[in-house]
Amino acid sequence: MLFSATDSHAEIWQTLLHELQRGALDPKHPFRYLTLATVGNQFPQVRTLVLRQFSADLEFLVYTDARSSKVKELLDVPRVSLLFYHPKKQVQVRVHAHATIHVEDELARAHWKRVSDKRRSEYQSKLGPGTRIGSPSSGWESSSEHSNFSVVKFAPLSIEVLQLDREGHLRIQFDLTSGCQSTWLVP
Repeated sequence: MLFSATDSHAEIWQTLLHELQRGALDPKHPFRYLTLATVGNQFPQVRTLVLRQFSADLEFLVYTDARSSKVKELLDVPRVSLLFYHPKKQVQVRVHAHATIHVEDELARAHWKRVSDKRRSEYQSKLGPGTRIGSPSSGWESSSEHSNFSVVKFAPLSIEVLQLDREGHLRIQFDLTSGCQSTWLVP
């Protein structure tokens, strides 16, 4: 359990921040993987991403190929939803956020240096993600460029936490547009 009804809003907030930070740092933490929901192609688009960083100013950072469909969707509609789930603690975290994409700028270059040589090829293929290919082994020819590498930064507008519990679920929302005001919600 992440929190209980007797915890103060400030305690819940600090616990939540700690768990999100752990997700960015610990590859085995359930918050390492987040679900991103975007608007695109006449349907909501949902995919799982790896949380690379959760910054002190509450921004979530992920990596992607700049040619991916998610980048086009984010450029068209930068409003997104993020979903985290911790099965052991039975807690769901939903985040409404605004996305910005960084390609070949200072932030992208700094993060490119963190990408291992083994993983760099994922952003250097000559063909973009989703391109039709004849076989699974084709399409991986790469270039030495890193121009397809991008960092997506999600700035949260609100964070909602649902604690599942047999004794009674709890739900709280933190509104970051108004100085992190918090309120209990009906689960």
